[in-house]
Amino acid sequence: MAVRRKKTENKTGRISFKTGSFKKDKKRSTDPNSMSLRSILKLLAVIGCLVAVGTSLVFLDKYVSKTVSASAKITAIELVNPPAWLNQQLKDKICATATASAQGLQLDDSGVRSIQASLQQKLAWLVNVRVQATHDRILIQADYRKPIALVKVGLRKFYVDTERVVLDFVTIANLPIIEVKGLSPIDFPAIGQVWQRDDLAEAIGILAQLDRMDRLVTPDKPLLNEIDSIDVSNFKGRQDKRFPHIVLYAKDNTEIIWGAEVGTWAQYFEARDEEKLAKLYNYYKQRGSLLNGAKYINLRDPQGSISLPIDKY
Repeated sequence: MAVRRKKTENKTGRISFKTGSFKKDKKRSTDPNSMSLRSILKLLAVIGCLVAVGTSLVFLDKYVSKTVSASAKITAIELVNPPAWLNQQLKDKICATATASAQGLQLDDSGVRSIQASLQQKLAWLVNVRVQATHDRILIQADYRKPIALVKVGLRKFYVDTERVVLDFVTIANLPIIEVKGLSPIDFPAIGQVWQRDDLAEAIGILAQLDRMDRLVTPDKPLLNEIDSIDVSNFKGRQDKRFPHIVLYAKDNTEIIWGAEVGTWAQYFEARDEEKLAKLYNYYKQRGSLLNGAKYINLRDPQGSISLPIDKY
């Protein structure tokens, strides 16, 4: 009996020891440092899941965007028979407008009409716009407004064509564009609108005649290339009736005295308008230039019979 009692005591001791060990582990598991480590691991796991989800969404978005853009991709915009004077800046402007209008459109008949309307409405430079679409490009055909005059109002600049349609300013170095001075009072025209004013119409009328003579008489060396400005400040003698109503200035500041408004030469006993043109172009052809040849060129005085350069063509 004594031996059995001893074994029982040993078993009890073992049990007591194991119980103590269990309690010790339990205390260790509730240690604040262990809890902190677990929290960090859980947080890292959550962040990993969020990153994975976000990455998947980014790739999905790129795939959808790529698929949508590929379905309506335009690889080129072609301007059909543009005028020789159309420079790269204007071409880029036309192409940018067409491309912006095409975004999100299927290039069917409805999409083409939408692009055509946008070009017609947003760009005063284009008239009678016709748009066609192929599988990979937009074809744009139009009539182009050619600027002939430049007007400055404060810091603003804009062009006017022969129909007095106002065009937004774009640097154009390969066209003779003449500044109109002396417009008074100045109003602010809207781009694309016809600017209704008599003094501007007079200046445009004279410049249009010079442009026509250049094409007929001096196409290789246009006289307008040597003209800097036309001054209408004394239009209809509003400043002083005794002085010329219209004066042009060459690029070296030589005065070219036109005189009275077109069609009113008899009223002021001046040379006919045709004679004024003939005298100017005869001088230009004989001297080879308007520059550095005279202090002024007077076109007002009648010269009798003058052979008109236009008669030879």
